[in-house]
Amino acid sequence: MAMLSNLTVLHLERALQIKKQIEALEHELEALMDGSKAGGRSRGGRRQISAAGRRRIAQAQRERWARATAGKRKGATSRGKRRMSKAARAKIAAAQRRRWAVVKAGKS
Repeated sequence: MAMLSNLTVLHLERALQIKKQIEALEHELEALMDGSKAGGRSRGGRRQISAAGRRRIAQAQRERWARATAGKRKGATSRGKRRMSKAARAKIAAAQRRRWAVVKAGKS
């Protein structure tokens, strides 16, 4: 681009005209874009669902859940809490003490 000192008055006026045309076109484009958003469906934001739609979805989910759990009886499939015998617990504790003894012996 030419240096500003080398430009004539005519060049400056022409540059000003072009700049005004660009601004006018930008405003026109902005108006067109805003108009298309108002007329069409915008892409941003969260989608809304009607209360009736939410009820239908919730009812369908309840039905799916009922079908999934229909064959299962409450007490038949649930196992009781598994408990370790005192002998098994003592065996595991002794093994752990042996492991720690090896670790501590290696540090000294």
